[in-house]
Amino acid sequence: MTESDLRTHATEIHEQFSDQLEIDVDDVVERLDTLVNDYQVPISEARRSVVNTYLDEAGMDRDQLGGGDGGGNEQVNVADVDAPEEWVDVRATVVELWEPRADAVAQVGLLGDETGTIKFTKWSKSDLPSLEEGKSYALRNVVTDEYQGRFSVKLNRTTTIEELDEAIEVGDDSVEADGALVDIQSGSGLIKRCPEDDCTRVLQNGRCSEHGEVEGEFDLRIKGVLDDGEEVTEVIFDEDATEELTGITLEEAKEMAMDALDTTVVADEMRQKILGRYYRVRGPTFGRYLLADEQERLTGAVDADEILIKARSI
Repeated sequence: MTESDLRTHATEIHEQFSDQLEIDVDDVVERLDTLVNDYQVPISEARRSVVNTYLDEAGMDRDQLGGGDGGGNEQVNVADVDAPEEWVDVRATVVELWEPRADAVAQVGLLGDETGTIKFTKWSKSDLPSLEEGKSYALRNVVTDEYQGRFSVKLNRTTTIEELDEAIEVGDDSVEADGALVDIQSGSGLIKRCPEDDCTRVLQNGRCSEHGEVEGEFDLRIKGVLDDGEEVTEVIFDEDATEELTGITLEEAKEMAMDALDTTVVADEMRQKILGRYYRVRGPTFGRYLLADEQERLTGAVDADEILIKARSI
């Protein structure tokens, strides 16, 4: 990334902390440059890391950054959210609510408008009223976030929530892919994620790229490759989708790993169950991945040797 691009990001970060810390833009540029150009960290994660460093130095919470009362924010469609750490207003319907995995999260789920859907998180400490499935709201002063190409919005204590009389119709931004599952990539099976608030990074050798050594929480995931004979599609199956696809629950996976003293046996067992079979997968796309919201088994199978050749060529 060029110094000009880095300086643009650095200036935005500097403005967020100019009233709390004595830092200059060159210092921010240097930190970003080290992460992006020396360590090849994506700019979104580099920004997150630098912002977190300054938050710690200033003794601030993330929801104290920018925003104010939200009066000057741009109102955006959810499909237009394409950068992290921007303060925006959205008008959307609560499509679905999920069970929060951390005490710090009051609500988590899916918002939607005419252009598609986006994940949202509402923090417990924000002390905001509860959102209800099926209802439409004007949400002012929410902050955007991004992880591995997937954008989301966070509701914080500066956010205002207004229930709308009219219903916001939700558009469908899903795509569909058919094909043989020709590869299950590294990072599949029984994995551990960082337990820190608002961090779902997969641990590598017990370390989170942002929070260092942590205990980690178990999760299931499959990173697979579908091949329809003309093109390949990389697909991510989350815990629920993985359980449906393989018939292996999280508890069963943990027991398998404990008995073998090796987590890789879970991915090996999954390969035996699903590799070479045909599937139809539907869901939104983020980055190069299709995220499986729905999947079904199709008839047919492919030759095992052909699968190995195909997988090795990807």
